[in-house]
Amino acid sequence: MSKQPKYQQPLETIYQELKADERGLQQSEASQRLEQYGHNALNQQKTTSMLQKFFAQFKDFMIIVLLVAALIAAFTGEVVDAVIILLVVVLNAVFGVFQESKAEEAINALKEMAAPDATVLRDGEFKTVKSDELVPGDIVTLEAGDIVPADLRLIESASLKVEESALTGESVPVEKQAETLTADDLAIGDRLNMAYMNSNVTYGRATGMVVATGMQTEVGRIAGMIEAADETTTPLQANLTQLGKSLTILILVIAAVVFGIGMLRGSESLINMLLTAISLAVAAIPEGLPAIVTITLALGTQRMAKRHALVRKLPAVETLGSTDIIASDKTGTLTQNKMTVEKLYVNQELVDARPTHLPTDSHLAQVMILSNDTKIMADGLAGDPTETALVQYNLDQDYPVDQLLTDRPRVSEVPFDSERKLMSTVHPLDNGKFLVAVKGAPDELLKRLTAVEINGEVTPFTKPLRDQILATNHDLATQALRVLAFAYKIIDVIPTTVNSETLENDLIFAGMVGMIDPERPEVAQAVVEAKSAGIRPLMITGDHRDTAEAIAVRLGIIDEGDDAAVITGAELDDMSDADFDKKVSDYSVYARVAPEHKVRIVNAWQKRGKVVAMTGDGVNDAPALKAADIGIGMGITGTEVSKGASDMVLADDNFATIVVAVEEGRKVFANIQKAIQYLLSANLGEVLTLFMMTMLGWQILAPVHILWINLVTDTLPAIALGVEPTEKNIMANKPRGRNSNFFSGGVFSSIIYQGLLEGGITLLVYWLAITYPVHASASLAHADALTMAFATLGLIQLFHAFNSKSIHGSLFTVGLFRNKFFNWAILIAFALLAMTIMVPGFNSLFHVTHLDAYQWGIVFAASLAMIVVVEIVKFFQRRHLRQA
Repeated sequence: MSKQPKYQQPLETIYQELKADERGLQQSEASQRLEQYGHNALNQQKTTSMLQKFFAQFKDFMIIVLLVAALIAAFTGEVVDAVIILLVVVLNAVFGVFQESKAEEAINALKEMAAPDATVLRDGEFKTVKSDELVPGDIVTLEAGDIVPADLRLIESASLKVEESALTGESVPVEKQAETLTADDLAIGDRLNMAYMNSNVTYGRATGMVVATGMQTEVGRIAGMIEAADETTTPLQANLTQLGKSLTILILVIAAVVFGIGMLRGSESLINMLLTAISLAVAAIPEGLPAIVTITLALGTQRMAKRHALVRKLPAVETLGSTDIIASDKTGTLTQNKMTVEKLYVNQELVDARPTHLPTDSHLAQVMILSNDTKIMADGLAGDPTETALVQYNLDQDYPVDQLLTDRPRVSEVPFDSERKLMSTVHPLDNGKFLVAVKGAPDELLKRLTAVEINGEVTPFTKPLRDQILATNHDLATQALRVLAFAYKIIDVIPTTVNSETLENDLIFAGMVGMIDPERPEVAQAVVEAKSAGIRPLMITGDHRDTAEAIAVRLGIIDEGDDAAVITGAELDDMSDADFDKKVSDYSVYARVAPEHKVRIVNAWQKRGKVVAMTGDGVNDAPALKAADIGIGMGITGTEVSKGASDMVLADDNFATIVVAVEEGRKVFANIQKAIQYLLSANLGEVLTLFMMTMLGWQILAPVHILWINLVTDTLPAIALGVEPTEKNIMANKPRGRNSNFFSGGVFSSIIYQGLLEGGITLLVYWLAITYPVHASASLAHADALTMAFATLGLIQLFHAFNSKSIHGSLFTVGLFRNKFFNWAILIAFALLAMTIMVPGFNSLFHVTHLDAYQWGIVFAASLAMIVVVEIVKFFQRRHLRQA
């Protein structure tokens, strides 16, 4: 087959290449080709079962350590320990499955979009067949309302208009024609002799030959790009992975050192030292962390859902908070995907359309409505977006549209065609004469004028008037407005032959309108807020350069006259990856781009270490949505393909909702960071306590003690930290970016000193209980000491939870009791901790003794010291930060 694009090949060449003819394929030949090429359908996306996802959770090293701990505990008779550990493992696996995204829906959604049936020429006659049975060489007919069933090279075209916004990003239907094109490297939107699978026919009719089916179509190519795209790792997932690796190394080193020293001393048996090493591993692993992260993210998704941001993949919540770049599709995202009349040129004046009310006898209003194929339905207007905009404008101005259409029915017409770029209709008047209403391209209409209507009076059409109209047309075009001109004339009788020559002459100019797919009113403010938060907005669109630049200026994405910030897809093709990677920061607007360009743009920013969010609503956006760190689909105008490829969907299609989501994402990260600081400082305190107890030959805390503290005393306050209110000025900070982690911003140093402090205080309480025992018996004294250490380690972490409300801020300024959930979490965690010691029957299960008031007093005093010391340290930290 020729490598020359089909739009450049003459029809004769395509007929020969596909071994087809004008009578269509024989059914037998079509069946053979179906075997050769396969069905005209897209590949289904492979999915994993819930059971596979569940078992995949057990590959994590920390989970394996816990399983080994449970096995050893069971063999040594510690059944309660084994059951609790296994419960932890199963709960973590369940939460892990919950975090998994739903099975990939993008490819299946693409398949569902396909036209169900097609009218095809087979055995010399037209038949209706299922669209998935089409093969290359088939001849297909298209009419208004059809979905294009495959990629077609047009053979004949009669006023055909195809809406391709899902593929190209252009909101205005494209006028098609069958002539061979000669230009090289044409963008999809400029291939006027091609009709692409899944696009919509809005006007006219055509015949075309199938030149590509299934995965070979343009939509199939996009589907392949989605299939081939690697799943991106979110900053949250990367941080948690790094955290897991760090803890793994820590666990192995500490367990090995303790086991080795214990065996060298010879004071403990192999099994006891193994259990000690396992206890240390359990102490180092923050068992509740997966649950805390999941719950914090899930609560974040609930808050975002109330504000119209629907999260499909939990880690996406946090990713938004680290976003550096928001690359947004224009049509339907930044704009309304709805053509709107914005300017009127009437009575020699250019005026804003909305405040202007055209009188009932205005010929401009009448021609806008009458020379129009829009259908007024019960649920709105149907038809070409340009034409519906004209009718909708008059409806918005309370013009009696229905009455005019009833009084002035269409009795004859000359339909629009792409050569003369005009449309004319004929309507009866009350006096027996007829009104000819004409609309079309200004350049073509001006050739047919002889007069101009100004303030109700008809005057001759002069060269100064012509120059003024042309200048106005040019000004509107430079503002990226689509301009239509309107004219009329009154005739006594309808010509015998109704055509352009007999009807479209001696016209009276009524006026012009400038239309545009307008920006969403809230987007400009959202752009300002994004920039103030250190986020750079980009516009990526399939629309023309002038239109894209004009909208970008109006939204504040670029400054007026900043042409250098705009680049087209063709210019991008001429640039190597290396050059583009160097210059990517120069561009804020990308016009006339193809799907692969969008992916290339996203990848270029990612190579710079930036976290990229991509918004979009079309099929053409899906590969970039999947390649981005966070893909944001549109819930109302978005295709199922774009939603399926997205991490988050905007239920209201409101770009401004992204800014709200970014704030929520930053809050989620900050709260997870607080929870991690709290958990890891607590775990470090536990590890230090066990390590020193082992080194000093003291009786050590059992795995069941550590698990109870980690799961109950730690987890409830940590979850509560996940719903802490947003700290002030969170949106005034620059994005964290890809290289930040949970330990940045002073968190790591806080974990170290606070963990050492917790361990030191716990060991001090144990030493006091041994040195100044309540009971004379050595065994009872050691049992009390172990119980007091257990109680202190649990209670000290409850007090420390208050410290963790802010990394550096005093707990007295961040709101001691603002978070009601936090208050209840502390009370419940304390009750569960006290229950293990004070409720009869739990002593034997947890290997603890009852404590008297004196012993509880020591425990409370020691635990309260945690707040005092940390507040002092924070005071000096804040002074240092102010001086820095």
